[in-house]
Amino acid sequence: MGIWDQIAQYLFLKKKDPNTPKSKWVGYMHGINRLSILLFLLAVIFIIIRLLTR
Repeated sequence: MGIWDQIAQYLFLKKKDPNTPKSKWVGYMHGINRLSILLFLLAVIFIIIRLLTR
């Protein structure tokens, strides 16, 4: 599985692979990764807006 596929799954852009093992700890990890990706994207958008409005 490629990195872009994994990111698409974190952000609910692509369906999860049904053959992957289910574990609550993996679910927690995916939730934290999803949160960190979204916060990073928000920070990048905020920085771009601040640079454009100066």
